[in-house]
Amino acid sequence: GVVFVSEKRIAFGNFLVSKSTKKTFSITSKVGAACAGLVADMQILSLQITALAKIRKMELKRDVPPNTVAKMMSNMMYERRYFPLLTQVIVGGVVDKPIMYTLDPLGSVLPDEYAAVGTGAEMALGVLDPQFKPNMSKDEAIDLAKRAVRSATLRDSASGDGLDILVITKDGTEEFTESIK
Repeated sequence: GVVFVSEKRIAFGNFLVSKSTKKTFSITSKVGAACAGLVADMQILSLQITALAKIRKMELKRDVPPNTVAKMMSNMMYERRYFPLLTQVIVGGVVDKPIMYTLDPLGSVLPDEYAAVGTGAEMALGVLDPQFKPNMSKDEAIDLAKRAVRSATLRDSASGDGLDILVITKDGTEEFTESIK
């Protein structure tokens, strides 16, 4: 499966704007996304892509795969390249096997086995790089992702205040929230 973990803090300079912002989004029953950047841009992008994915599903009469969602999101972001959506996105899901893509604000689609975006990405990748293994169990993957985000919140003042966790497997989607311990 694919695991998305995000923290909940929104900061604007030295001002703590919110401690309860959702940065993980279920796009379809088999595809999800996690974002970093401007909240309004994240929210509008996820809402528009969710709607487009529903329309596409009705047209195709089957689930929209993660690569199609990533490409639709990429097209939308590239169309706005002169006035970009200031957000970085991780899109992933499961069809035959788990797959994940990272998108920059201009819509570049980069496939990867794991990823981190946002102001705490370097700290999170410092945990993910040495410890990620292909074919991890669901519990191992959730634990690793939570440890990666927690490490970012320890040194990044723009990150913190809780964890939103989105897990997508071939059986469906599971979402829950935890405090940062």
